[in-house]
Amino acid sequence: MDNDTVSAKLESLSRCISRIEEKRPASVDALKSDIDAQDIIVLNLERAIQVCVDIGSHILTDHPGASPSSMAGVFREISAKGIIEKPLAERLSRAVGFRNIAVHEYEEISWDIVFSIITGQLNDFRNFAGAVMGLMK
Repeated sequence: MDNDTVSAKLESLSRCISRIEEKRPASVDALKSDIDAQDIIVLNLERAIQVCVDIGSHILTDHPGASPSSMAGVFREISAKGIIEKPLAERLSRAVGFRNIAVHEYEEISWDIVFSIITGQLNDFRNFAGAVMGLMK
């Protein structure tokens, strides 16, 4: 694993989380009425999820035979390798589904779900980063 590459990606992840927290409104109704906050939050959620997938994929290059067929599979595979806990892998796998909806506009974004993510699940990104930093020692 190239620690410099991973460190740069972890810094990007940290910036995404910070931007989300800076723009996080006090209520779901406030989010629903603030188009600028919606754009900033969704963009940074997309980026945070993608960065985690990229880091996970990078880590798996050091593990022979690990070749997930999907972005969500990256999290399941690194969990199977003992790098992250299974519940975290499951939540991050679901986050990929959100990312796909946001990026590809498969369906309308639920601002209730977005608000739930930004108020209750940002620590998943921090926990992922912590596990990755543990590998870099």
